[in-house]
Amino acid sequence: MTRERLPALGRAAAGLLALVWVIPFLWMGVATLRPPGAAGAAASLVPGGAPSLANLAEAWASAPFPLYALNTLLICAGILALQLVTASLAAYAFARLDFPGRTALFYAFLVQLMLVPVVLIVPNLKTVAMLGLYDTLPGVMAPYCATAFGTFLLRQSFREVPRELEDAARIDGAGLLQRIRHVYLPLTKPTLIAFSIVSVTTHWNEFVWPLMVVTSPDRRPLTLGLATFTLSAEGTQAWGVIAAGTLLVSTPLLVAFLLFQRRFVNSFLDSGLK
Repeated sequence: MTRERLPALGRAAAGLLALVWVIPFLWMGVATLRPPGAAGAAASLVPGGAPSLANLAEAWASAPFPLYALNTLLICAGILALQLVTASLAAYAFARLDFPGRTALFYAFLVQLMLVPVVLIVPNLKTVAMLGLYDTLPGVMAPYCATAFGTFLLRQSFREVPRELEDAARIDGAGLLQRIRHVYLPLTKPTLIAFSIVSVTTHWNEFVWPLMVVTSPDRRPLTLGLATFTLSAEGTQAWGVIAAGTLLVSTPLLVAFLLFQRRFVNSFLDSGLK
């Protein structure tokens, strides 16, 4: 096989993977726009009849999706804000401060990456209940206040910042928090963006932990709301309505990716995250 054919094969493989990835979204779109009661709505990708928005209207009226979306936005934004603060401070400590056992403590901190989240559900649930945060949005956010992944990324980026810049800021009278805010964070913006993308997408799709903590219907995030809505619709085999509800839940992330895909890709490339 010549080297000239390798790029063509790579593009063909990428196109095939993209097709496999997009098929579920095509089915979701066709099932959503198919008129209610059309035959073969559950299996066919061929539209049946004129496109209709009846499934979307029924799904929108059947569940409070705006409330679910608001809860999800509050959870993702709250978790991200807490993680950026704690990860920045911890990363600076591991990257620039000298104290006994720094390396050993950092490796012990990274053990969190090896733990399966399900293992921590029971102790986290006990802690949340003890703090009086059960069945609240802060209770959903609480276990994610600290992040080993974000700390590791920012530590690696902070170590690449020249010490001369921090020394210059210290000579100008900048305190510790001012040096982190005005020296380190602006210079590691690609890493911050890359981590923010990972954090938001992860917690937007979180299901198990909110299921354990939230019991009130008005505090459900989108994932729990969609699960409840799907269970009620499955009893009537309303596949078009289920697809419409799924489309309502997934659309915000899809639109965000389409609008900012170049910024997404550049942030991962600039941060060195693979």
